[in-house]
Amino acid sequence: MENEPDHENVEQSLLAKTTEEELNKSFNLEASLSKFSYIDLDKELEFKNDLIDDKEFDIPQVDTPPTLESILNETDDEEESFVLEDPTLLNIDTIDSHSYDTSSVASSDSGDRTNLKRKKKLPDSFSLHGSVMRHSLLKGISAQIVSAADKVDAGLPTAIAVSSLIAVGTSHGLALIFDQNQALRLCLGSTSVGGQYGAISALSINNDCSRLLCGFAKGQITMWDLASGKLLRSITDAHPPGTAILHIKFTDDPTLAICNDSGGSVFELTFKRVMGVRTCESRCLFSGSKGEVCCIEPLHSKPELKDHPITQFSLLAMASLTKILVIGLKPSLKVWMTFPYGRMDPSSVPLLAWHFVAVHNYVNPMLAFCRGDVVHFLLVKRDESGAIHVTKQKHLHLYYDLINFTWINSRTVVLLDSVEKLHVIDRQTQEELETVEISEVQLVYNSSHFKSLATGGNVSQALALVGEKACYQSISSYGGQIFYLGTKSVYVMMLRSWRERVDHLLKQDCLTEALALAWSFHEGKAKAVVGLSGDASKRKAVVADRMVEILFHYADRALKKCPDQGKIQVMEQHFQDMVPVIVDYCLLLERKDLLFSQMYDKLSENSVAKGVFLECLEPYILSDKLVGMTPQVMKDLIVHFQDKKLMENVEALIVHMDITSLDIQQVVLMCWENRLYDAMIYVYNRGMNEFISPMEKLFRVIAPPLNAGRTLTDEQVVMGNKLLVYISCCLAGRAYPLGDIPEDLVPLVKNQVFEFLIRLHSAEASPEEEIYPYVRTLLHFDTREFLNVLALTFEDFKNDKQAVEYQQRIVDILLKVMVENSDFTPSQVGCLFTFLARQLAKPDNTLFVNRTLFDQVLEFLCSPDDDSRHSERQQVLLELLQAGGIVQFEESRLIRMAEKAEFYQICEFMYEREHQYDKIIDCYLRDPLREEEVFNYIHNILSIPGHSAEEKQSVWQKAMDHIEELVSLRPCKAAELVAIHFSEQIETVIKKLQNQVLLFKFLRSLLDPREGVHIHQELVQMSPCVTEQFIELLCQFSPNQVIETLQVLECYRLEETIQITQKYQLHEVTAYLLEKKGDIHGAFLIMLKRLQSKLQEITHQDEKTKEEISLKDVEDTMVETIALCQRNSHNLNQQQREALWFPLLEAMMAPQKLSGSAAPHLHPEALKSLTMQVLNSMAAFIALPSILQRILQDPVYGKGKLGEIQGLILGMLDTFNYEQTLLETTTSLLNQDLHWSLCNLRASVTRGLNPKQDYCSICLQQYKRRQEMADEIIVFSCGHLYHSFCLQNKECTIETEGQTRWTCYKCSSSNKVGKLSENSSEVKKGKTAPSQVKMSPCHPSKGDSAIKKAASEPVLDPQQIQAFDQLCRLYRGSSRLALLTELSQNRSSESYRPFSGSQSGPAFNSIFQNENFQLQLIPPPVTED
Repeated sequence: MENEPDHENVEQSLLAKTTEEELNKSFNLEASLSKFSYIDLDKELEFKNDLIDDKEFDIPQVDTPPTLESILNETDDEEESFVLEDPTLLNIDTIDSHSYDTSSVASSDSGDRTNLKRKKKLPDSFSLHGSVMRHSLLKGISAQIVSAADKVDAGLPTAIAVSSLIAVGTSHGLALIFDQNQALRLCLGSTSVGGQYGAISALSINNDCSRLLCGFAKGQITMWDLASGKLLRSITDAHPPGTAILHIKFTDDPTLAICNDSGGSVFELTFKRVMGVRTCESRCLFSGSKGEVCCIEPLHSKPELKDHPITQFSLLAMASLTKILVIGLKPSLKVWMTFPYGRMDPSSVPLLAWHFVAVHNYVNPMLAFCRGDVVHFLLVKRDESGAIHVTKQKHLHLYYDLINFTWINSRTVVLLDSVEKLHVIDRQTQEELETVEISEVQLVYNSSHFKSLATGGNVSQALALVGEKACYQSISSYGGQIFYLGTKSVYVMMLRSWRERVDHLLKQDCLTEALALAWSFHEGKAKAVVGLSGDASKRKAVVADRMVEILFHYADRALKKCPDQGKIQVMEQHFQDMVPVIVDYCLLLERKDLLFSQMYDKLSENSVAKGVFLECLEPYILSDKLVGMTPQVMKDLIVHFQDKKLMENVEALIVHMDITSLDIQQVVLMCWENRLYDAMIYVYNRGMNEFISPMEKLFRVIAPPLNAGRTLTDEQVVMGNKLLVYISCCLAGRAYPLGDIPEDLVPLVKNQVFEFLIRLHSAEASPEEEIYPYVRTLLHFDTREFLNVLALTFEDFKNDKQAVEYQQRIVDILLKVMVENSDFTPSQVGCLFTFLARQLAKPDNTLFVNRTLFDQVLEFLCSPDDDSRHSERQQVLLELLQAGGIVQFEESRLIRMAEKAEFYQICEFMYEREHQYDKIIDCYLRDPLREEEVFNYIHNILSIPGHSAEEKQSVWQKAMDHIEELVSLRPCKAAELVAIHFSEQIETVIKKLQNQVLLFKFLRSLLDPREGVHIHQELVQMSPCVTEQFIELLCQFSPNQVIETLQVLECYRLEETIQITQKYQLHEVTAYLLEKKGDIHGAFLIMLKRLQSKLQEITHQDEKTKEEISLKDVEDTMVETIALCQRNSHNLNQQQREALWFPLLEAMMAPQKLSGSAAPHLHPEALKSLTMQVLNSMAAFIALPSILQRILQDPVYGKGKLGEIQGLILGMLDTFNYEQTLLETTTSLLNQDLHWSLCNLRASVTRGLNPKQDYCSICLQQYKRRQEMADEIIVFSCGHLYHSFCLQNKECTIETEGQTRWTCYKCSSSNKVGKLSENSSEVKKGKTAPSQVKMSPCHPSKGDSAIKKAASEPVLDPQQIQAFDQLCRLYRGSSRLALLTELSQNRSSESYRPFSGSQSGPAFNSIFQNENFQLQLIPPPVTED
């Protein structure tokens, strides 16, 4: 199409050549340039197997390919900062630095040394995934960019595009083209053209690397031939003039490109050549007037996917400031999808990126788009009908804002955030694999093009804001690599191969992390894996080989790094950290050969390392992960543990080991010496199939002390238990201590063990040995457990003839051994017969036991001449009966013997069988251990269904017979029982209780709810005489509690109770009852009489008797009397009040009158203070003049003796003065508040309204809109104006008490709370006259205005309500007016509430409930007009 040479623009190409020559002269490329290795070969040539292959890279042949040696000898650039050989190259002061603004905020501090030292990786992801990315400085290109700026005034770099060549655009209009060796191939354009066109703002290279498109800051576009360096086209009319080119992109069709300008428009450029003339046709795809596009991305397919059905549509994704669009350019223009962003930060950068991914075995393009911190993934498919479907995939939520998104392969994406940190993320799991700081790149930003500074800044503010962080042209990806353009350098990033990632960790001395990472490759769990190919087994083998190499290195390092001197603990700690890792990975890789040969030999060089190695095998052996090992290692292991005195550990290890790795003779000897019986049994069983020898050895240990009657030591008890468990395992077919006996050996082992147990004599027995020594020893050791073992064995036996014989034989032996010997306890004998009873009770029983033996056992257990072990013998007999032994006895004889032996539980068991429940009560009552359980038993019999009426009646009768015993046992439980089951027979029960103390306890439990008895009183129908009987008993036994009890009792008659209390002379109780009856005066007289008698006693006592009656008694009595008067004065008239208070005052003053005549008493001051207390109390109910007059009429004071009462009268006058001052102050404050409030109320009512606008806020038309009909205009205090017709349509009216009330539509809908609607006052008819309606927009009242008030209660005029609301708003904090309003509402419903129309109830919003409430006595604030 465009392949033949072109002879136009000769001058332009000549100029480019001279510039290129000048650059090459000035810079000695051969000496200083390292190879451009962005397809860096792997050091072990593994890269050929990489998933990203040469085809995907699409890199042309190199003239002189680098040798493997040269690559391996290359220095690793990634860690060191870039230093050029010629420092003068960095001196770019001569460059016009103002011509292009590139550096970001994050980049500008990159020169700071501290900034370079920042940690580049996050520690958690680094330790898990290692370093995933390799980043290298392209020194050659970087040096030549700096040199070009210095030597030919190329300006700063502005844009980069990468294919098999690298193109870098500059701010002075030059395009520098580099090949894969970082050599400068072409320098396109000139600074004079740059002066005319501005900076290069966008670059694009086509698929076959033959054409370059350059977009300029002033809007021009040029096309160059990359083979010859010729200018092919200079396009100036493709889009509106005066706008910068933001993006220019080739599509897969080399004749079709897309450009996007700073006006936000997108154009399609079609290149044609007709008759040797090159032309370019432009078509607008999207106009910036509909929303500015700031990012475009055509879908590029790799050569191997060129036949994919989706490629025929030539898809293009565009991102505007509000949404993204996917359109198809072919066969005709069509929009396939639009997608809005939702809420986001307006300064965030829209990003788009395509990549082909495999989903459900189909490869389809996926579009990633984001703006801000959420990345969305859209899968694009073509269906059979030819339509395109877009499905949303799982999106990615981030905690940072993005400025770049790049696919590195279909599973891994690289994100750049706004603080210039790279985040490598696995797309499927959304896990962050690595974070890298790239501020040292000093990334170039495209802000000036987005602001279109070269053409006068004629762009929208929204686009300029996005442009602040735009770096679209500084980052380019190709073939799994990403290139970053800095102000002086170019960096390349790519994924490391798996081997490189492991090696990188090894270089940093992170061996454990390297092994963990390698293991994740081995298991297929690692992320972003590059370089592992082939099937799973092949991959595992490759990784395993590498892991073995690392393990050898790790072992060498462990030995080398071991501290030579110092404490042994330090060395041990060192190896404890290192050695388990080796063991772990050798076992994971299933390389025991490696572990026990080379690794063990290597570590054995150091004795501490050897010890740690042997110790760390223990957990693997115990968890059965390591079963077999070489005999040498096993021998060393046992010796090591023996040396450290850890014999229990040795035992645990032996029983988990494969027997073939053990030296049997050595182990048996060691086990016996160290008493490792478990291990010994294991070795005998597994190694020699010998099951009896271990038993004989154990019997020899425990039999002698048992036969001698000595107590066993703890160790012997442990051995005896082991023996029992071992016998149990053998008889059950299980191996000891774990596992199973081989099936073919099970019957043989069982027979051997049985034969052994029932031997008549042991081997090498002494003549005096008793018969059946083994059975006897086990019975003596633990009868119950031995019999349990036999019971389990009998369960397992099949009913063959031999098994039946064995069972009968062993039962006969047991009987012979135990019954004929007197050295077994009742408990042991009982265990045997319980065991036999259970066996005999089985349906398929074949055993025979003589019945007389059971009678002998009964005689033995019920023997009355032996009082010891009473409960033990009873328990044994009970177990025997419950196990089925009851059938062996005659029941009547059994009951007789049990009663005789006081075995009440046995009696209960027998009576229960015969349903003689009443007799069981006797059993409980006689048994001191269980007597309190009788209540539950009676309750259960009477309440649980299933018992007949006769049975229940007999139980109840028995309970009645024993009622005194029951009450004395637990009165509460007895009362509860009576109340629940026989409430109508309470009086019968009372008659039966002759003992008065028991009767009192019973009645108190029954009637006093404080006793904690849960009885529903309505269920208990009792006559008042029962309660009165209880009160009388209470007066006798507990007189101090009578009043408290009367307060909680309900059912008693006052008259009768008063008589009872008078009988026992309980005056306080009588006064309480009289007051309750309503005889206040009678109650008062009784209290007064008590007070007078106590006063008389206190005044007549002398020094000797002063301790008998204390002043405290007088004060208590007086306080009770005052309380009585105060409680009842509210309901009495003045005369009745005086009849109470004056006698009390007289009684208190009488002793003081006598003090003059008689000898002076001991407490004059105390009596005066008590009298003052009476006066203060009565002043609330009786007028002060009456009190004074009464005092002065007293004959004593009437004769001029006022000295005694001077103090009283002065105290009263002080109180009066205080209250008068308080009243005057309050009145003054209220008057001031009222005056101020009325002034402001008047000002508020007369104030005019000021509308904010002259149109209706609903219909937005002038208020004069309707000439044809008279319409009311409504104005609110918030300044909104409405037509009444519009407000009615919006349902902003409320009808209340015949008046229409309005609410402001805008304020009420925006605040989303119910507002108090306000009335319109005198709505003036007419087209233009606004009606004055006021509303509270700032502090709307939350009370509902629709509360109906009582007819008698005055209602405020609407205008008054509005004025009052405004008045309330003038206050800050809790004003006195607000307090008064609150108080006026808290009054009773009859009170007059002037402000209730506009305030809510106090329960909802009370001032007093506010935690910041405080009274402030300050003058009211001055209102502002």
